[in-house]
Amino acid sequence: MGLTKQYLRYVASAVFGVIGSQKANIAYVTLRGGEKGRYVAVAACEHVFIWDVRKGEKVLILQGQKHEVTFLCPSPDGVHIAVGYEDGAVRIFSLMNGENSVSFNGHKSAVTVIHYDGLGARLVTGSKDTDVIVWDIINECGLYRLRGHKDVITEALFLKDKNLLVTSSKDSFVKWWDLDTQHCFKTMVGHRSEVWGMVLLNQENRLLTGSADSELRAWDIDYLQEEKADGEPRVKKGKTLLDDDDDDDEDNEEVESLDERILSCKKAGSILREARDRVVSLITDTKARVIACHVSPQMSPSSLCGAQSESTNRELRSTNAETHSPPPSPLRWVDCLMCVGGELKIVLLLQNNTIETYSLKTSDKTPTANKTARLTLGGHRTAVRTLAFSSDNLAILSASGDTVKVWNRSTLQVIRTMACEYALCSLFVPGDRQIILGTKSGKLQIFELASGSLLETVDAHDGALWSLCLAPDQRGIVTGSADKTVKFWDFELVTDQGTGQKRLTLKHTRTLQLEEDVLCVKFSPDHRLLAVSLLDCTVKIFFTDTLKFFLSLYGHKLPVLCLDISHDNTLIATGSADRNVKIWGLDFGDCHRSMFAHDDSVMFLQFVPKTHLFFTAGKDKKIKQWDADKFEHIQTLEGHHREVWCLTISPNGDHIVSSSHDKSLRLWERTREPIILEEEREMEREAEFEESMAKGDVPVVPGETQGEAAPAGKKTADTVKAAERIMEALELYKEETRKMEEHKYACVNAGKEVETLSSNITPPVLELEVSLLVLPFSYVPELLKLLNSYIQQGLEVELVCRCLFFLLRIHFGQISSNQMLLSVIDELRDNTLSKVREIRDVMGFNSAALQFLQREIEKKEDVVFFAEATGQLEKKKKRRRKRERVVLTIA
Repeated sequence: MGLTKQYLRYVASAVFGVIGSQKANIAYVTLRGGEKGRYVAVAACEHVFIWDVRKGEKVLILQGQKHEVTFLCPSPDGVHIAVGYEDGAVRIFSLMNGENSVSFNGHKSAVTVIHYDGLGARLVTGSKDTDVIVWDIINECGLYRLRGHKDVITEALFLKDKNLLVTSSKDSFVKWWDLDTQHCFKTMVGHRSEVWGMVLLNQENRLLTGSADSELRAWDIDYLQEEKADGEPRVKKGKTLLDDDDDDDEDNEEVESLDERILSCKKAGSILREARDRVVSLITDTKARVIACHVSPQMSPSSLCGAQSESTNRELRSTNAETHSPPPSPLRWVDCLMCVGGELKIVLLLQNNTIETYSLKTSDKTPTANKTARLTLGGHRTAVRTLAFSSDNLAILSASGDTVKVWNRSTLQVIRTMACEYALCSLFVPGDRQIILGTKSGKLQIFELASGSLLETVDAHDGALWSLCLAPDQRGIVTGSADKTVKFWDFELVTDQGTGQKRLTLKHTRTLQLEEDVLCVKFSPDHRLLAVSLLDCTVKIFFTDTLKFFLSLYGHKLPVLCLDISHDNTLIATGSADRNVKIWGLDFGDCHRSMFAHDDSVMFLQFVPKTHLFFTAGKDKKIKQWDADKFEHIQTLEGHHREVWCLTISPNGDHIVSSSHDKSLRLWERTREPIILEEEREMEREAEFEESMAKGDVPVVPGETQGEAAPAGKKTADTVKAAERIMEALELYKEETRKMEEHKYACVNAGKEVETLSSNITPPVLELEVSLLVLPFSYVPELLKLLNSYIQQGLEVELVCRCLFFLLRIHFGQISSNQMLLSVIDELRDNTLSKVREIRDVMGFNSAALQFLQREIEKKEDVVFFAEATGQLEKKKKRRRKRERVVLTIA
């Protein structure tokens, strides 16, 4: 048996270069009782970064899985943050340690809105699937799914003192829900276009909505079902928000309620905005004293309106303070926070990967926003188009449309940032003291890393300089451009006239004129051949010394965007916009194999040093590794959420850095774990099967109509696997029970199977319910008997009761009509009631005992519990704030 070729696995190591992703909002958070307005949470692809805006440092990373973050919402107590993802999942993280404590999975598409209730015990989420789901955080389960909207949910708000919910959608409707009955009792139809945002004002007696037009609509809310002291219902008269002099019947239309017993809602007036673009969001501080109206990305200012009512409560005062961003980048998300002394802090997430913070005094007659911080160092303003590794594997070069940065690979910190033109290609000069960039305008820029200065700009070409390559003898470079020329350059040291010191420059030596635009150039490692990719879909091979034509590689249907030559000069691999990769022999130019590589254009290709393995990057967001000898696909590196523009492999082959249009840079490391190709293909097939299996609908519960309210759970691969584990455990339990009856031995093994079942039916509560829902009814009778034995032994009473009640609800008809189960149900009723009473009595006794001990200790020590600790904490906070103010004053 011959030796098999061993491949080593590359795994994701880190994500860097992204300050804030554009898909999710930005939010103020509080860490460990720190200063308000100092920390912000922002999405970073699939992760969440917590930034200290004062120091400009990343202080916490909330690790995601593989789907992009789409919404963030801190809890009212500031201890947790809820994160929504593109696949519909919601995870709650602790801001103390960054751990994921609770996970919910109910939506079928991206989460668009998340909000807590006033106590932080419930969570409401809206999604692109048009559903609204209310979750119970304490019990870690979904309460119900609310259906009624016909388009993407844009906002969902709890009312603090009433069990009501108000939601808005792109279907132009605002709906009011009674959460006691899970029923929509009012639909507001006064908007002409999509409703993009809304806020509750004046102790939830007013509603302000923003849509695609330039009008902010104000509505008076009258809560009709309020009790007097004597218990008789009374009707509370509403207050007018604005005197509306408009005689337009449509604008003055009162939105009639389907159920007038709860509340009525009348349009009170409008606020006309200066901008004509649509509202992106409406944000208020925690006490709804200030409103931030964020318009579409075409407009950078965010106008702030004061929501404090005058003594007459009849007008909405607008301060019209605008926060402008100095760079021309549009504003993407905004959040505001009211601090002590009427100071309003505002944080902006811009589309150019920048975070800015502002501060203004709301007490001033004409509030002016002052910029307090700007986070730009940790990322590029535009997508990175070129990457390079230093010869010692320690430094990474990344260049974009306006800057070039050099990073430390081990710490992922920026070493140098230098302004440049739009860069398309780059490399480290031998010695790693200088770098060279090829730009879109056809220039070569030479930078010195020690000083971070631009040494020289060379007008090299008349068109875009798409590619440059270092000569194998390290004495020069070759460049290829859209001006249909390939130019050769030698390194030279000249005396700088200003400083009198030697500096690096480039001397043009030769030019190769071609008939088409040059897209890529590459030397063979032995310096004998030069490969040139042209716009006519061919690759021309020339002799380096004489520039005579040697071979023409044709076969691609679209232009070749990237190519590379193996270390032994025998193979050349080409990647094209036709999504194929071709492997050619350099001896005769014959095509060894053509492989369909990506689902979109192949943007970059590079061999792993000293091997015949190579990596490709594509617009399909994937990076793939291939074997050029066996023509096999080895592995796929998934993680980027937009097109992958380029990658670079370290000289020792242990690290890969890739860049994407999502503005992130990703570091991949080679591990010692071997890859077995058969297992990789099997894992890919299993993943595809699980994905298709999870796309199926959840079975309908018999007897339950598909109305406005529905179960919150969603069928996933995990729930199907959990149901299979339950069935397997039940089969084993039945087998052990049968053996016990036949051989009359003690029920030891059956008891072990009971324990096995216990470990198999304890996934998260939400998944447990969906798992029981997909469980065939043939297994239910045996499961009921098993649950009865659990109850009798007092094992997991709360969990067993939850399973029991859910099974009785979904299989009520079949269970009640089965005569053989009547005795089991009768016994379950008695055992359940007695065990629940017993547990309730124990909890009541323990609670009373703890309260008694508390009173005794307080009486003996003459102190109140936690009073001293709380006071000390407040004193520490005051001292820390005082020290920080002193430091800032000195600075």
